[in-house]
Parts: sequence; structure tokens; C-alpha cells
Amino acid sequence: MSPQSSPAAGSIFSTISKVHHRDTETQRSEIFLCLSVALCLRGETRDLAAAMTLEKESPCKVNLLLNVLGKRPDGFHELETLMHPVRLFDRLTFARAGDSVQLTCSEASLPTDERNLALRAARAFLETAQISEGVRVHLEKKIPLAAGLGGGSSNAACTLLGLNELFGYALSAHQLHAVAATLGSDVPFFLQEKPAIATGRGETIRPLEPFLALQGAAFLLIHPGFGVSTAWAYAELANFPEALTGKRGRAEHLADLLKAGDLPAATPEFYNSLEAPVLKKFPLLAIFKDFLQDDGAAVALMSGSGSTIFGVYRTPSDAKNIERRVRAKFDPCWTIVVPV
Repeated sequence: MSPQSSPAAGSIFSTISKVHHRDTETQRSEIFLCLSVALCLRGETRDLAAAMTLEKESPCKVNLLLNVLGKRPDGFHELETLMHPVRLFDRLTFARAGDSVQLTCSEASLPTDERNLALRAARAFLETAQISEGVRVHLEKKIPLAAGLGGGSSNAACTLLGLNELFGYALSAHQLHAVAATLGSDVPFFLQEKPAIATGRGETIRPLEPFLALQGAAFLLIHPGFGVSTAWAYAELANFPEALTGKRGRAEHLADLLKAGDLPAATPEFYNSLEAPVLKKFPLLAIFKDFLQDDGAAVALMSGSGSTIFGVYRTPSDAKNIERRVRAKFDPCWTIVVPV
């Protein structure tokens, strides 16, 4: 939903957006005050509320490749990963209100305190932009929790983008990326909408154009109903030396094959280092993966640190057919087909 929900609201928002990001919070507040008075005199206070509220979709991702290269001196793992956005969305609503950050969520089991990345992102944005005004954020969850799909990281990035829009683009793209990198390794990926190669600990992003090999294809996602700790999965790599010390360049090679449109040639190159510890501890995930491979998936792989297993299918109808078979065999489990 755009802030320009009415002509008057659109006028307000366009005026505020013209305030240069270097202008002070006081100047922005004065503009809002003047426009508030004008709208009140015209009886259009609801338009002001609309101009100060914003709704955005927060997508997830799958890792087409996650190649861990080794442990770094700072305790993080050096890696290269090829990530692809997935059009399964949480929804966030932002409103300017009060003098603090308030977060509510449709999912009762999800914390709404400092453990929630969206809350931390909102506070980091306001601090970096030197804004003392408060915000209300409501999160409507659709993406499974602790699933390896980057839902929390996406919520954080969506919060940064949403608040930046709501406050007249107070931060530059460079500043947003810097804030995102402090929140989590996957957060910078979600500041943009394309497939991307991520390197370092995951915070260095190189966006890519959509892959010819995946044109018209679909993802089938399977979640078993439990999560996997990312910290545990990476720590366990110490017991799997081959998975801990991957060969550099695999992400680039897979991306080149997918760009060329050759999915059969690319299929053997899909890889996830974290499958080694995770599938050993959670054999059900290995069963899911084998089932998809045996039933015709072009690719079957675990995303991130799990627990989601995904398959790549030539068409959404192919994926839907297999989804029915998965539900018949493994119900109850969460599944969804998402066109690429």
C-alpha cells in the first residue's frame, strides 16, 4: 500500500520526500506540523494519518548454494552463497507514533522484544537517522520461523526500507546497507530484490539478473514443523572438515550455468555445506530431500541452516503434483509452491 492513498496524502508525502536527507529532524517535524494544521483546517486529518502509515511485503529466500570456506579469526565463517528471492511474504505495517518503538506480531510465539530483528532494525534506523520520534510496527507472519528462509533478516531489511520511506528517505542507500550489515549477515541481501552472490560472512552482496535456467520454474518448500539453530549448525561444522573448508568459486560457477539456461548441467553444482551436520541430526530432512529427488525434482536441497527442504521444478503444475504426494505421505507438514 502506497502512502499516497489520497490526493491530499500524496501531496504531503511528496513534499516531505523532497526534504534532503541531510536536513534535520526539526525541519522535517516542522513540515509535518504545518501540513497537519493545514489538513485540520480542511477537515482532512485522516489523510495525514494515511501519509504517516506504510505497509510493505517482506519476502524470503532460498540458498541455491551455501559454501563455507573456513572459520575466520573474528569467530564468523567465511562463505560464498548464491541466494534467490522467494515470493512468499510476511507483511509489515509502519506508523509514526509516540516516542518509542512498539512492535506487535500475529505469531504469539515470536518475541517482540530485543530478540526480534525488526525491532532492533527500527531502533537502529531511528538512532542512525537521529530521529527521536517513535514508530509502531505490526508484523503479520506467513514465513515459518527458524526455517533457513531468512524471514527474520527480511523483516529487518523491510523495516529499514519502510521507515526510510516513511521518514522522507532520511538515510542513503549506503547508510542503509551499513546498518543492515550490523543486524545480521543475510539482512543486506533483502535490501534488493534480485538473485545475488553473497560473500564475506554474507554481508557483501552482488546482485544478478534473473536466471534463464529458472524461467517458468517453481520452488516447492517443505517445512517439518521444527526449526534448526543457525549457531548450532555452524558450530557443528568443526566435526565435518570437508564441509568446513570448501573450494572457493562454486557460487560463481553455478551462477554462470544458470545464466546460460542449462539447468541439467547446473544440477550437480547445487550445494549446502550445512547439510552435513543438520541432516545427520535430523534424518527426516534427508528423507524429504530423497523423496523430492526420487520424484523428479531438478534439484532438492536444504536452504540455509534448515529446516526447510526445497525442490526446483520445471513448472508450477509439476511442483503442485509433487506437493500433493508430499502431503499424502508426510502429513502433517507445511508445504507451499511458489513460482520463480
